[in-house]
Amino acid sequence: MRIAHFSDCEPARADGISASAGLAVALLREAGHHVDDYRPGPFFRGDRPVELRSVPVPGRSVRMAMPWSRAGPPADLVHVHTTGPVGLAGFRLAAKHRIPLVLTWHTDLLAYAEHFPEIPIGAAWCAVRLGLGWSARETLELAHRGRRRHTRLLVLGQAMMAASSLVIAPSAKTAAGLRAFGTLPPVRVLPTPAVLPPDGGEDLRAVLGIPHDAEVVLSVGRVTAEKNPVLLLEAFARVRRLRPYAKLVLLGARQRRRAVRALAGTLGLEDAVLLVPPVPHDRVAAFYRMADVLAFASTTDTQSLVIGEAEAAGLPVVSADPELGRLTCGPGPESFAAAIVRVLDDPGLRDRARAAGLAAARDRSPERYLEQLLAAYAEARSLRG
Repeated sequence: MRIAHFSDCEPARADGISASAGLAVALLREAGHHVDDYRPGPFFRGDRPVELRSVPVPGRSVRMAMPWSRAGPPADLVHVHTTGPVGLAGFRLAAKHRIPLVLTWHTDLLAYAEHFPEIPIGAAWCAVRLGLGWSARETLELAHRGRRRHTRLLVLGQAMMAASSLVIAPSAKTAAGLRAFGTLPPVRVLPTPAVLPPDGGEDLRAVLGIPHDAEVVLSVGRVTAEKNPVLLLEAFARVRRLRPYAKLVLLGARQRRRAVRALAGTLGLEDAVLLVPPVPHDRVAAFYRMADVLAFASTTDTQSLVIGEAEAAGLPVVSADPELGRLTCGPGPESFAAAIVRVLDDPGLRDRARAAGLAAARDRSPERYLEQLLAAYAEARSLRG
């Protein structure tokens, strides 16, 4: 089978969409399928024909691709991972050639629009490219926070659902959220498995200057607003009242470091919070091994590969999203802190959480994921046929 994958996340970007799309492409190729992987690449492509010319976005660690610079060949199926310019090129290719289209809903469009100004701007562009025929007044509704923007984004989401043969939701939470768009194509829940490289044995406590008897609360990912760093820091301030020697390690902190440091100082956590920039994926396992608990503060994630990776590494996870994770709590600093302290206090709870996480990681194997992905593709092709 020839499959065309479309993603606006460049391969080197350290985020869940890039990892998920990359894993799907790699597994399909290993199974003998021909995969055209369309993603942003260098402006001067050289001998990499399916990478799309792109330019860096000022102030952001992303690249904007120009999908009109290259026409894709026909395929048996199109798989779209994002709704930016590259993803929309996938929609257009599928419509032009009447090819089945599978859409993975990696990003909560409605929630992220409140944090990223480029999403409403991009939504207007998407409406044009999808031929929705919005008036100027309807398009301008995207500029208004609140109900009018929400309603316009719902209309856009409905158009994307209507153009899809099948939608993959990376979690049951995401599948439930898709109901907001009304009439849907078949929706299949298919979590991306966590593929964690072997632990290299690095002594990170020595590298970071953390005493070996100090308890470590770990957070992995961006510290931008949609990831809820304020909740995390406020909860950790409460943890420190009961655990005065505990440390909070923020792995993956690149943007908004100054704001995070300022808030940590306001909360009296100057010496307790360590901001670590993104590291190569083969070093991440050492961070999980170093920590005592992973604190997951985001409530906007559709799956969170971080949770899966932590569980695969045997690290207990406390999630402030009641719909994601095994040990969950309400998204407030008091309840989040109480749940973290409970895990630190109770060895039996830690052991049970570790065992349950490892069992779940074994069940979410790459082999099983590929089997279910191919089943989704077969269903999408049968529906189109």
